[in-house]
Amino acid sequence: MPKTKFAIGCLVQWYECDIINEYIDSLKDAMTEYDGDVIVDFWISSNQQLEKCISKKQLAECLIKIKQSIPAEWSVNLSPLLVTIADYRREFNEKYCDSVDVLIWGESDMLAPKQMFSVLDMLHQSQSATSPKYLAFFGTCKMWDDSWRPVEHVMMTDKPVDNKKWWGTRYVMSKDEMNKINDVEELDVRIASPHKFNGCGLVISSEVIKAGVNIPKSVFFTHEDSAFMYMTNKILGNIPQYVIKNILLVHNREHPKKRCYVADENGDTLGERRNSNNWYKIAGKMSEKNSHNLFNPAYNALTWKDVWNNIK
Repeated sequence: MPKTKFAIGCLVQWYECDIINEYIDSLKDAMTEYDGDVIVDFWISSNQQLEKCISKKQLAECLIKIKQSIPAEWSVNLSPLLVTIADYRREFNEKYCDSVDVLIWGESDMLAPKQMFSVLDMLHQSQSATSPKYLAFFGTCKMWDDSWRPVEHVMMTDKPVDNKKWWGTRYVMSKDEMNKINDVEELDVRIASPHKFNGCGLVISSEVIKAGVNIPKSVFFTHEDSAFMYMTNKILGNIPQYVIKNILLVHNREHPKKRCYVADENGDTLGERRNSNNWYKIAGKMSEKNSHNLFNPAYNALTWKDVWNNIK
């Protein structure tokens, strides 16, 4: 059987210029460990409709820094359009589902395990004949409540909830730390049922998208991962979700370099700075409401127009 063909895609906002190199370095390592085909896709957004840069000069420098970090052979689209993570992932799924076997959702604050493609190749080769429609997820850090235990890394799931510890959601982990944790001889692969995942590093067999599953257009901002899960369950039911419990995929949610050079933001933490924008809280709640009403025939979806009208 030929090697599994992958596509991994990442939306990069201009203000993520000082963090994206860490994701790229980890991705290079993973590609070096794999001798099959990997399509790497980047969408770089220069749009300032939501976040404004402190100056035109700084915006230009941010975009140059991002473009220079990405190898020339990788697919890059630099666009002035307003594109959210929901928009990008919806289009990424559609764009590549016919040309690859497996899709992976990357993120600017993600560190890819160096074993990522080789492990997923083994998984795909073993399961594609009997269960071609499947999802997969690598072990993640200790999350907020027990509903996440099925996808937490084996070294972290029994730890107490403490977001600032090395196993918590606010800890910023390096590639070397991740590699040390991932130095294992055997894989611990389990099935999560019911499905449980977030969007960072989600693995999707292309047959899932071909069957009609995708992020609904009504989900225009956040909660695209939850909406994708709802659509998967509605269309395909409880298809297998494999979890590689002892391989950690890092999600540095609170990386101090994640939001740089944004004008008029206040707060000491990333979350405080992001939530100091009134539109962010409103758009997030509206997009979440849309995701919870996907199958409500009496519900009219909210849009960016409703966000702006609410702010006025």
